[in-house]
Amino acid sequence: MKLTVRDLTKIALFTALTAVGAFIKIPLPYVPFTLQVFFVTLSGVLLGPKKGALSQLLYVLIGLLGVPIFTQGGGLSYIFKPTFGYLIAFIPGAYITGLIVEKLQAKSVWKIFAAMIPGLFVIYLIGVTYLYIINNFYVGKDFSLWLSIYYGFIPFIGGDLLSSFLGAILSTKLMPILKN
Repeated sequence: MKLTVRDLTKIALFTALTAVGAFIKIPLPYVPFTLQVFFVTLSGVLLGPKKGALSQLLYVLIGLLGVPIFTQGGGLSYIFKPTFGYLIAFIPGAYITGLIVEKLQAKSVWKIFAAMIPGLFVIYLIGVTYLYIINNFYVGKDFSLWLSIYYGFIPFIGGDLLSSFLGAILSTKLMPILKN
């Protein structure tokens, strides 16, 4: 994949937007609600699968290097936090969303929104699974799968669906601008 200066700029922009999204949050037990998922799916839609995933990979790597851009800081030890699975999932989430949007013939709000749903599914699947595994096998809590779903999915899906719909509306306005 050959990247132009314009591509690198857009990738860096979405890396930064995801970092900013981490600090726009509503604190909840175990997993805070943030705007990160909004920017993750938007990166897939507007940058395409590879560049969208690259922007999220860059976000995760910068945080793991110690820059405090995750909701609770940064550094290598962050991999032991119960919410790290969501961060890992941002990469395939952006890729899958971008891949589906790329294959769309007509890019309407509803089709883009529908394309974001599998990306959300991957983020939640990996995030909730990691939440379960870390709590049970590292933290040492008796944390059932139901509790993982209760704390890692149920409080957030409504907000993420709403923000994805707003992202689909925004993308239809931004796509023609970003192509020029």
